[in-house]
Amino acid sequence: MARQDYLIALGSNMRHALYGSPRALIAAALKALDNATCQVVSVSRVIETPPLGPSRRRYANAAAIVRTYREPDAMLRKLQAIEHRFGRRRTGKAWSARTLDLDIVLWSGGAWAHDDGESSLVIPHPFFRERAFVLGPAATIAGRWRDPLSGLTVRHLSARLTKPLPAPR
Repeated sequence: MARQDYLIALGSNMRHALYGSPRALIAAALKALDNATCQVVSVSRVIETPPLGPSRRRYANAAAIVRTYREPDAMLRKLQAIEHRFGRRRTGKAWSARTLDLDIVLWSGGAWAHDDGESSLVIPHPFFRERAFVLGPAATIAGRWRDPLSGLTVRHLSARLTKPLPAPR
């Protein structure tokens, strides 16, 4: 397989006993991701955002470009293994507090969908176009990357999402 680039969204809103604050946890997760089989090429700054859903804790969010020879399913397994190592337990509750969330947003291979009954993966991430906490950091490091479904760049998608609404007449 050829070398692939992935745009990964990182998020955390819980302290970790070993690593500390959500910001520190993201930094540690990036170090865990950067190894012999994966190279972290670029990282956005970390931003703080309000939570979606019932969680009351603010999130630390960032984006990274990672280069690897892994296929998308193997990359997903690697990200899930890192999440688990950092204390993530999948409860089935959407938008609950979590130590670490790592999502594949885009990859250099275009669109991808796979469901084997145990896990499913859809690239581009189905909701990334609606999430400023993903698009904002992503636009700073992968602004020219294109959404394979809409053809729009990440920078354009971010601008559309954050564009102020016109004042009522």
